Amino acid sequence: MSKHWQARWITENSFSSMEPLDLFHKEMDAAESETHREDLQHHHWLVRTTFDLASIDLESVPLYMNITADDYYKLYLNGRFVAQGPAQNDAGHYYYNRIEVSPFLQAGKNVIAVHVYYQGLVNRAYNSGDYRQGLIAELRAGDRVLVKTDETWRAKRAEGFQKGDIFGYLTQFTEHIDARKSEKGWKDHSFDDSAWLPVQTNNQADYTLVEQPTPVLSVYEKQPHNVVRRAPGHYWIDFGEEITGQFTMEAEGEAGAEIEIRCGEELEEDGQAVRFNMRCNCTYQDRWKLSGNNDKLDLYDYKGFRYVEVFGPEQAIRPDSFQAIVRHYPFNEESCRFQSSDDLMNRIFQICKNGVKYGSQENFVDCPTREKGQYLGDNTVIGHAHMLLSGDLRLYKKAIEQFALSSSTCPGLMSVVPGNFMQEIADFSLQWPLQLLEYYKYSGDLTFLRDMYPYAKQLLRHFQAYDRGDGLLHEITDKWNLVDWPKELRDEYDFELTKPIGPGCHNVVNAFYLGCIHAVNEISDLLGISYEDDLPRLKKRFIEVFYDPTSRLFTDAEGSRHHALHANVLPLLFDLAPEESVPSIVDQIREKRFSCGVYFSYFVLKALARVGEHSLIYKLMSSEEEHSWGNMLKEGATTCFEAWGKDQKWNTSLCHPWASAPVPLLIEEIIGLKPSKPGWKEISFSPKIPAHWEHFTLQVRVPSGTIRLAYNHGQWVEDFPQQVRVIRH
Repeated sequence: MSKHWQARWITENSFSSMEPLDLFHKEMDAAESETHREDLQHHHWLVRTTFDLASIDLESVPLYMNITADDYYKLYLNGRFVAQGPAQNDAGHYYYNRIEVSPFLQAGKNVIAVHVYYQGLVNRAYNSGDYRQGLIAELRAGDRVLVKTDETWRAKRAEGFQKGDIFGYLTQFTEHIDARKSEKGWKDHSFDDSAWLPVQTNNQADYTLVEQPTPVLSVYEKQPHNVVRRAPGHYWIDFGEEITGQFTMEAEGEAGAEIEIRCGEELEEDGQAVRFNMRCNCTYQDRWKLSGNNDKLDLYDYKGFRYVEVFGPEQAIRPDSFQAIVRHYPFNEESCRFQSSDDLMNRIFQICKNGVKYGSQENFVDCPTREKGQYLGDNTVIGHAHMLLSGDLRLYKKAIEQFALSSSTCPGLMSVVPGNFMQEIADFSLQWPLQLLEYYKYSGDLTFLRDMYPYAKQLLRHFQAYDRGDGLLHEITDKWNLVDWPKELRDEYDFELTKPIGPGCHNVVNAFYLGCIHAVNEISDLLGISYEDDLPRLKKRFIEVFYDPTSRLFTDAEGSRHHALHANVLPLLFDLAPEESVPSIVDQIREKRFSCGVYFSYFVLKALARVGEHSLIYKLMSSEEEHSWGNMLKEGATTCFEAWGKDQKWNTSLCHPWASAPVPLLIEEIIGLKPSKPGWKEISFSPKIPAHWEHFTLQVRVPSGTIRLAYNHGQWVEDFPQQVRVIRH
């Protein structure tokens, strides 16, 4: 633990004698498993202390709370919600939050109340299931510590939070709350906690605490878009769009009376009920037993949902209290605004923007429902879109560093971080240097580039171990070879993608490998580091093995005669394709369209951009075919889907920000704005406006300032940051 903390790590008594479990291992390696105590799963712990504060303390300097918990906390001061966190990470690099709390404090008596949650499952959502539990906090005025966690704090396990079924990929418990067992008023300074137990301090806590480089989440209330009373005690609520967070309401009924809450991303086919047994493998069906007094529903974990159904005693339910508590990474809607005469593109842009907004939590998540995990390959798309939509590069930077630190488990990087669920995907790991380079082009942060460089070199060395002798990789058996997902959208890719992979040499993983080498070479050039450029030899060998000169297309694998879309898009993107093959590959894309998953569409569009096929980019993005964002809209999307349609995958998530490719492609390639010098210190402006556009406006915040563009029937109004050179093409 960092030495500057005067506070002590405190823990609930049941965990004080537990030895932490080391859950990190290579995915394919057999790992010893220990059955987790079920009584310590879904563990809610209420912790509090009171203190006096003189008025001089409030007036002298701002007061800050340094706080973190394992797995998660919600902080209240004097009964008011302040913040929640931390961003998940493992004990070796564990985040704490620094929060200004002066507005929540008062002269005289104050109370700090913290609701700590330990989930106890091994999954992608939390670093849990390892018996590490507890809290550390300090209230500071400058260098003075006014209050700190120690053995004087008092706590109690919250008995009202009862464990229900597990759903998702071991991601979440159904929440059953018994208000009769709740500690009413425990957040207020007047509450009598004399019956609570003193906490245990843990001097053996093995955390290395690091200040979280990103802000705490935005948490706020959202009113329903529509409320319908279906029958006495039966209400149907629509929040207008998919959101992330919790549903809340108030009720007052007989002690023990039960209210059932069902949430869902969509309605059943008849439109009359919420689909709470969701297609994404989650069951959103919570139960709430009333205390006999006025109760407020306080669900803890978050869901991805749009609709809610409430069932209970009619006289107990207060429909005017229905609300959602929304949560996501701070997101300024004004940072990026786009509007055009093309209504379809406006709507496509909006569902992608919403998907990125609600899929950005303490980390980027693949979806806020089934997995809640940060996937390395997903971040190629999500991180790129988020930088443009938010104007905030910190979340992407943190993600890049988190994946770098996973090298302690595998030098070739894990593919889902943080979380104690071990998963490795070769295609995803090879994209990490591309993300690092993209971040540098946006930020100009040369120091971070230099700090991350050793991880990039280490990653390449890991994959070089699978060189079969001629520079091509084969049998990367320690990681899943994905190509695309879902597997039905691999365009009949002609190579058996078993897990682990079998013998042979296939195209996609080698194309990503060469793209990775190219990115690392470019980073080396930026840092002034010399290297032996082996890329020309590797490119020549790639062409010898995979290129079919008769069709002028690339084959899927050595010995194959099949030309999948994926096997041709990546050579085009990474400049591996002979000049003679470019028209053939473009024609193939024009014919096959998006014969791929939504994730891979990003690479299709980027490849077309590289060879100047902007008209085809726009046709694909604005299509309403079966494989299109337009099809998502036809199926009622308010956030971008995991697949092109709800039924194209057996467990489709309806909020999956890896489907947000139109955001960067529209801004960078169609409107034509790119950084031509790192940090947007110089801007390239090369618009390729579709002929049918009558007008559009764009506002986007970049590190060098805000760009505002307006186009109306061929006339431009431009506002670029001062003292930033604009290169026009």
